[in-house]
Amino acid sequence: QVQLVESGGGLVQPGGSLRLSCAASGFTFSSYTMSWYRQAPGKERELVARITSAGGSTSYADSVKGRFTISRDNAKNTVYLQMNSLKPEDTAVYYCKVRSNRYDYWGQGTQVTVSS
Repeated sequence: QVQLVESGGGLVQPGGSLRLSCAASGFTFSSYTMSWYRQAPGKERELVARITSAGGSTSYADSVKGRFTISRDNAKNTVYLQMNSLKPEDTAVYYCKVRSNRYDYWGQGTQVTVSS
């Protein structure tokens, strides 16, 4: 079965950095586009970044362009989200997602809190 396990969240001061990881299993990781989403309290879940199967193409939400970088290691079945210059408005639960057979699989999420 598909499993996605996020890690790397925590409390960081404004301007700081975090790297999130999402370890995947139960499917052929290297064949699928992977995405990071986030959901802040009282807000809808939003797409943050996406990376194609071989990592050749990435896309980002306007709010994180130039600060966040998505990458993947297909040998480790892991997708990453490097987050720099963090702002309080980046506070949210961050999820990774894969779509397989028109079904969306989600991890349990990892909390990122940006606060002084």
